[in-house]
Amino acid sequence: MSDTKNAKELRDLSVADLNERMNELAAENMKLRFQKATMQLNNTARVGQVRREIARIKTILAQRS
Repeated sequence: MSDTKNAKELRDLSVADLNERMNELAAENMKLRFQKATMQLNNTARVGQVRREIARIKTILAQRS
């Protein structure tokens, strides 16, 4: 779950795969936000990585529609 993909790799995925990946990242984002709030988050950079990957997926989905 912690592997980030660049835009080229994401463009190779189908719409269903992109939606599934976005759901996984949204769940991870929520988990990271709770860890941050309870001061248990070790890798603070991961929050930004997840947000950027969600944005990449949303951009690719918008381009396809």
